[in-house]
Amino acid sequence: QVQLVESGGGLVQTGGSLRLSCAASRGVFSNYIMGWFRQTPGKGREFIASISRGGDTTSYADSLKGRFTVSRDNAENTMYLQMNSLKPDDTAVYYCAATINRPGRVVVTSDPEYDYWGQGTRVTVSS
Repeated sequence: QVQLVESGGGLVQTGGSLRLSCAASRGVFSNYIMGWFRQTPGKGREFIASISRGGDTTSYADSLKGRFTVSRDNAENTMYLQMNSLKPDDTAVYYCAATINRPGRVVVTSDPEYDYWGQGTRVTVSS
């Protein structure tokens, strides 16, 4: 089964940018639909973006469209999340996730449908 490790989180000022990475191992990365979620204390996981197996189709949360961009490099077994114009409300732990057994699906936006999760990387946006 695939293992996922996020990196790239940290402290950034309002208006700044960060790029998160999600490195996958132990699996054929291109077989997985991938997603990004985030979570803050006391709240459930919030969907950010999903990307299809080949990277040609993406889906975003409406509230984040235009600021966040998901991409993947199947040759490098890595997915990315480029985050721009960051706001204090973007402060959260960010998780990547993978799912494989979704016949007919191209992207997946709901967290219960993901099978594998990384440990998370913390992003803090200071005001």
